[in-house]
Amino acid sequence: MVEAILWDNDGVLVDTECLFFESTRTILATIGIQLSLRQFLDLSMREGRSAFELAIERGWGRQQVAELKRERDLLYSEMLRKQTRVLPDVPETLQQLQGRMRMAVVTSSQRQHFDVMHSDTGLMRYFEFVLAREDFRETKPNPEPYLLALERLRMKADTCVAVEDSERGLAAARAAGLRCLVIPNDMTRVCNFRGATAILPRAAAVLDALADL
Repeated sequence: MVEAILWDNDGVLVDTECLFFESTRTILATIGIQLSLRQFLDLSMREGRSAFELAIERGWGRQQVAELKRERDLLYSEMLRKQTRVLPDVPETLQQLQGRMRMAVVTSSQRQHFDVMHSDTGLMRYFEFVLAREDFRETKPNPEPYLLALERLRMKADTCVAVEDSERGLAAARAAGLRCLVIPNDMTRVCNFRGATAILPRAAAVLDALADL
């Protein structure tokens, strides 16, 4: 029986992964690095690495790369303020689940970005807590974020389910012993979700999937 759901954020609750890709690609282009979607999927969505490692490989110093990241963060925040969109069925699905089971968010987003993207979504009232990038040492695909969430809930993995959209998220959930429902988005449809408990077309399908678990 499922008693709690641990939701990823970017690409699951809000349509922001394309904005993160675009802001990263824009800043890397200023130093002559053309970041492709395939590279981004491999580095970020599969391996949980920073695309700015491409700059380090080309000889840029870590202090210079840190400054590039700051520029990206500023651009990304501005894009989030103007373009954040809640994904289809998400508010209705969360409303139907409210009171039926416990829910939390486990995201690799920085807290500053998370706060900007949810300043007007109205979704946070459905969740007990949010774990963001600053709350753990290792990010997905490492299981630490999900293990920390289980500890915070004081629940065992077999009573919880994760909802993800990326290979690294799926890997993190499975490594933490969680069943994982995957909702691919326009960016991650090409990814390999072998090992997922179910692959769903949209958030509303989570309701039926839970009934089958």
